[in-house]
Formats: sequence, C-alpha cells, structure tokens
Amino acid sequence: MSSLWTRPFGYRDVLKISLPLAVSMASTTLMQITDRIFLGRYSVEAIAAALPAGILAFLFISFFMGVASYINVFIAQYTGAVRPDKVATSLWQGIYFSLAAWVILILVGHFLTPLLVLGGHPPEVTELETQYFRILMFGAGLPVLDTALSSFYSGRGLTRTVMLVNMAGALVNIPLDYALINGFWFFPEMGIQGAGIATVAAGGVIVGLYCPLIFNSKNEKQYGIISNFKFAPDLFIRFIKYGLSNGTQFFLDIFAVTFFVYMVGRLGTTILAASNIALSIDGISFFPAYGISVGVSTLVGQAIGQGRPDYAKRATVCAFHITCVWMLFMGLIYVTIPDVLISMFRPHDISDVQFIEVLEHGRIFLLFMVFYIFFDGLALVYSGALKGAGDVVYVMKAVGFFCVTLMVIPCYLGVEVFKAGPNFLWAIFTAYVLVLSFVFYFRFKGGKWESMKVIE
Repeated sequence: MSSLWTRPFGYRDVLKISLPLAVSMASTTLMQITDRIFLGRYSVEAIAAALPAGILAFLFISFFMGVASYINVFIAQYTGAVRPDKVATSLWQGIYFSLAAWVILILVGHFLTPLLVLGGHPPEVTELETQYFRILMFGAGLPVLDTALSSFYSGRGLTRTVMLVNMAGALVNIPLDYALINGFWFFPEMGIQGAGIATVAAGGVIVGLYCPLIFNSKNEKQYGIISNFKFAPDLFIRFIKYGLSNGTQFFLDIFAVTFFVYMVGRLGTTILAASNIALSIDGISFFPAYGISVGVSTLVGQAIGQGRPDYAKRATVCAFHITCVWMLFMGLIYVTIPDVLISMFRPHDISDVQFIEVLEHGRIFLLFMVFYIFFDGLALVYSGALKGAGDVVYVMKAVGFFCVTLMVIPCYLGVEVFKAGPNFLWAIFTAYVLVLSFVFYFRFKGGKWESMKVIE
C-alpha cells in the first residue's frame, strides 16, 4: 500500500487529480440537491416535475456533453506526448463543437416540448415540467461549453482550477435558487421557473470565469492558446469520430435512467416523488465517483500518451480502491439515516399521511441503492479507464445493448403489460448497474485497450 502511494500514477497521483474533480462534481450535486430540496418544500407537484423535466433536458444535453468531454482525452494524451500546440488546437475544436451544439439544443427545446406529454403524468405536473424544460434548454449550451473549457485543465491534470470554478458556480446558484423559487429579497416568486433560471445563471458564471483563466498571455506563451484558434479539419474529424461514440454512450446511459423515471411516473405522483427523491440522494454518491472516473480517464490518457500502459493499470486499480471506500461510506449513511435524508425533501403542502407513504417507498428504494452502490463505482472507474485509452466504441456498444435489453424492454413490459409495482422497476435498474460493472471490468482485464491511442 505504501509503495502504491509513492509510485507514479499511484494513490497520491490519483487523489491529486481526482479529488478536486470529485469535489467539483460534489458542488454540482449540491446545486441539484438544494434545487430539489427547495422545490420539494415549495410543492409536491414541483418536486414530482423537477426530475423528469430536468433529466429529459439532460438527456439531450448529455449527448453533446459526452462528445465535448472527449476533448479531455485528446488533451491528456497530447500532454503525455509533450505536444503543447496540439493541446490548444484540441481545445478550440471542442469550443467550435460546443457553440454549434448550443444552437441545436435551443431548437430541440423549442420543438420537442410535446415529448413531456407522452410521460402520462398528471396535467398539473406536466405543465410544470414544460416550464422547467424550456428554460433549461435555452441555456443548454452552457454546460457543453463548460465541459470543453474545463478539459483544458482536467486533461493536463490541473483539476484544482475546475474545482474552484464549479464551487463558484454553486455559490451563485444556491442563494439565487432559493430567492427565485420562493420570492425572497427583491426577487419575484417563480417556483420551478426560478429554479431553471438559477441553473442557467450559474452555468453562465462558470463559463464566464473560464474565459479569462484560459485565454491570457501566460497560456498564449506556453500553448499558443489564442494563436492556435484555427479550425483543424483532420483533428476535428478524429475528435468527432471518438467523441460521437462517447456522446452516444453518455446519451444512452442517461436515456436508460430517463426511461426508468418516466415508467415510475406512470405509477402515481407519490411513488414518482419518492423515486425522484431517492435518485436525487443517489447523486450524492454518484457524482463524486464520476469525478474520480474523469480523473482515471485523464491519467490513463496521459499514460497511453507516454507509452506506459502499466501506469494506466496502476492508476485504475488505485482509483477503484478509493471509489470503494467512498461508496461503502455512503452506503452506510443510506442504511443508518434514510428517514433524515428523505425528510429533507418533504414538501410543505403534503399531509402526514401522504408523506408516510413517500417515506415507506423511499426507504425501500434506498435499500436498492445500497445494494448496487459498490457496482456503480466499479462501472464508473473501469469505463473511465477504457475511454481514457480510446476504447470508447466498446463502451458505447455495451451500454446501448444493455440499455435496451435490461432497462427499456423489461421496464415497459413490467408497467404496461404485467402491471408491476415500483420495486420491480428498481430491481431492473439494479440489475442494469451490476451487469455493466462486470462487462467493463472484464473488458479492462482483457487488455485490448493497451494498444489503443486516439492521437496521431
């Protein structure tokens, strides 16, 4: 253990890169959690509408974020190969893609709002979902651009800056969220629309902070960050080739969760609210672990750029150990204080009888989370390692296949044909996580990724 701490790409290096990313993701989670706590206390309809509309918006955003995030792997491998000019050129290709994606996402938000009606949720919930979705989609290009810009730091292993910028965004979002939802200070009471505006505003702050941090004379001297702004067709095509697979994989993963949420929504507002609360709590463990996964992609990319797959293996194993500690700690919290966690989201206008029903369902859903939480960490770390090496097409195919066969078809048949309850759907969700974790683990152990590289 002490040897793995001091050796290159060991525990120390993994923590140095991944810990700030985990904290950064935790700040993002904190924004989402507080957003849903405020909405939950505002009304039961608001909390029932927040996750379906939010996750549908993120479903569309996720594809473009997934593509943009693969700039991180290019920058990591060029950093390992000591090609600073290519680092700057790669970043610009990500920026050009993000700006084009923003236009597309605005159009998607305008024309595909009727998809919310297909969820079959109560009319009062659907109306709130529509309001929230439109606002989020108007600002949907900001998280995509944020993903590309942050790769300039995360790809080089300088993740502390990413952490500080995201924390600044959280510090703007949380008080603005409360003020716009409830009508505090001089702000009007806007309910779920206020939550959407606060989210977009925080995204604008994050992108605004990155611009002067990246485009300055220091980075121009070291990387040619401004002078290398030209569109590079060969590099852009290579980036899109790998990025599309990554974006598709991310999209399919979010689609699986989105479909699950909408199927649960057909079982009633109370069950939907309990499930949404449980998934919101799940974000506390998931997003920091996802930050570690991004850190693994960076380290594996740098190791591949150096021609050292042994370093990549070491970083992956160390990251998995760290993730296990985090996930087991969070699982213990879910087991010991489920009522406290669920009660944070209690709407002020819900009766004791209704909330007891939410609690009863929520406790069971949290137990499902405790069962799969370790495997969630396993899937995140090993899929991150595979993507960092360039084995992203396999990850995409695996997620696509099991999304359809283990999530979409069983959930649909369970609700529409067999009239199954929410526990059946959560069991399907758990099985999906378990299967993917073993698929990625054995793919990594197979070693095919060791001969891969995304740079020339």
